[in-house]
Amino acid sequence: MQMRIDRRWAILGLLVSVGMASFLPQDDTSSEPLVVFLVRHAEKEEGGRDPELSKDGLARSKALAHVLRDAKIEHVHSTSYRRTQSTAAPIAEVLKKKIESYDPRSLPAVAERLRKAGSRHLVVGHSNTTPDLVKALGGEPGSPIEEKTEYDRLYVVTVPKTGPVTTVLLRYGEPMSR
Repeated sequence: MQMRIDRRWAILGLLVSVGMASFLPQDDTSSEPLVVFLVRHAEKEEGGRDPELSKDGLARSKALAHVLRDAKIEHVHSTSYRRTQSTAAPIAEVLKKKIESYDPRSLPAVAERLRKAGSRHLVVGHSNTTPDLVKALGGEPGSPIEEKTEYDRLYVVTVPKTGPVTTVLLRYGEPMSR
């Protein structure tokens, strides 16, 4: 599968999602919202408990780095699995950030740490943890992620200091067949 990025749509999606924060009331710099970008790992090889990314998955991880390179992400988080670490690696390299590991079995604690840290974060997880972390942050996870075929979902959860949490669901990389 050849990864093709329509820059106009990627830029529009990021402007809409990231730019939403500028419309929130801001008294001073401490009132900036927490913005969390969340994705499931990219396509993986078949078999084993901890498989590597497939060729398509490596291409998708590069597409993610391309889409998020200007999103002002300060922290990159991933579970300790090879497929999540490899999904996060290209954007961490572009941003010159270390990948911070987290325990996917402690999502309420992860959400609380993100809230306390503030700033902008990318969190790479799994089909069964990413929607749960969106929910733990107060966002709307939507329908369950299709385990076998859905690797293109990109959540943008904005948690303001006051007011409602917003969730924007975007897609990145080559469209998945539904």
